[in-house]
Amino acid sequence: MSKDIVKVSGICKSYRDSASSLEVLKDINFTVAKSEFLAIQGPSGAGKSTLLHILGGLDNPTKGKVYFEGGDIYGLDENARSALRNRKVGFVFQFFHLLPELTALENVLLPSILNSWWARKKSLEFARQLLERLGLSGRLDHKPQALSGGEQQRVAIARALINHPQLLLCDEPTGNLDSENGENILRLLTEFNKSEKVTVVMVTHDKDIAKGAARVIHLKDGIIA
Repeated sequence: MSKDIVKVSGICKSYRDSASSLEVLKDINFTVAKSEFLAIQGPSGAGKSTLLHILGGLDNPTKGKVYFEGGDIYGLDENARSALRNRKVGFVFQFFHLLPELTALENVLLPSILNSWWARKKSLEFARQLLERLGLSGRLDHKPQALSGGEQQRVAIARALINHPQLLLCDEPTGNLDSENGENILRLLTEFNKSEKVTVVMVTHDKDIAKGAARVIHLKDGIIA
């Protein structure tokens, strides 16, 4: 059995209109081992976020394939791909994307709403455990506007972990935080990678943050440098 959870084969991504074409990714190839912590580091405009979205099934490649546990995710229809994302992939974004009208606990529970009643009950218990583990036991009923940036990102991490994903995709998770909070978020991601064996792929422009991963791929001008 392969030790790789993700295989990226010949990925290209272009955006075209009637007058021009922009090639964002050019023949990208790499694998990600199960339980690995991989950073994809590069400057703004290198194509990092586009690549991460393709890995997570959010944006179709122009060419190439992405295999998750041996299966081509873009060979699935949209409903099957959505189900795969919900069950096996968690996302952490730079700008948190918390719903302002919901509490921290309610935001964490959002990905579990499609579960059965029994599973939702288990998710509620797990959500409380996650938030406590992330130092937010006293903030469960607070809405995002009452939380600091670092606290909001910790809520977003808990939300990404609520369905016990095998793969955690992080898009500049420290980019909207000060250096201290950024280091705390990196420490938390490393902790969950080691303790829960969740595979982490993180894109970042920050070389110092990238060094916190077990392996670093450098992306520049749409190619692996």
